[in-house]
Amino acid sequence: MDASLFQSRHEALIQQAETALRRLTPPATTRPARLHEAMRHSLEAGGKRLRPVLCLASAAAFDPRSDAAHAATALECVHTYSLIHDDLPCMDDSDLRRGRPSCHKAFDEATALLAGDALQPLAFELLATGYAERPGLAVALVRELAVTAGSTLLVGGQAEDMAGLAAGATEDRLEHILLGKTAAMLSASLAMGALVGGAAGDDVERFRRAGRAAGLAFQLVDDLLDLTADAARLGKPVGADAQNGKFTYAGLHGVEATRQRIKALTEETIGHLRSTKADTAFLAELVRRMAARRS
Repeated sequence: MDASLFQSRHEALIQQAETALRRLTPPATTRPARLHEAMRHSLEAGGKRLRPVLCLASAAAFDPRSDAAHAATALECVHTYSLIHDDLPCMDDSDLRRGRPSCHKAFDEATALLAGDALQPLAFELLATGYAERPGLAVALVRELAVTAGSTLLVGGQAEDMAGLAAGATEDRLEHILLGKTAAMLSASLAMGALVGGAAGDDVERFRRAGRAAGLAFQLVDDLLDLTADAARLGKPVGADAQNGKFTYAGLHGVEATRQRIKALTEETIGHLRSTKADTAFLAELVRRMAARRS
């Protein structure tokens, strides 16, 4: 895909995601104001908006007229809640997120905890209300996000990750962490977009698998950046994985093997995308750029 065409499309999708986020989530002045200020502090912290962009682009790949705004915003709500909680002192204990104070540093631990708690049900409210006229779709989206955010994937991956190296450095455990921490949410982003776009069941599954492979690659890039990037460029502390005794692919296999797996996973992702009936040129280019990012 032409670089300028990709850039304009990407910027348009980010703006679409930002607009939906502002429109569909409570303003900071909503009572209780401090809670909603904390929610918006983290929701509006910037970032790549990767999950909503993937969702919006996946829906458009099957049907350019589809409206995936509610699904995209629901994904960002769950993602933001997970970041708020991951940064807490009892978890990863990080003072910075996207170059600004973490929610618990900008407010306090209790408020940050409650802000994350509030974002979870908001995500499912968005799916239930946004697709009320398509109840079958609403049920499928709620199921997809609920399983993704639950104890076997997102929360389960974080639980395993918290145990660090003390729980043992086995390949099977590492894959469980990788699949839960990042891959599950990217998998849901593509699958939910495909569902909104009216994709057939086989193509939804191909998009789900594409997201899983892309998510694995994304997490491996994150692990490499924690070893090699600087804090100013990354927007959060670096070297935290080693300092906290975290169990990572790079730590187990080394930098070069990690780079090779990122390459293989990226090729796998693009293969899944291209095996569908969708227009996947933009998504394929985005996946390539995700693998090559430096921040």
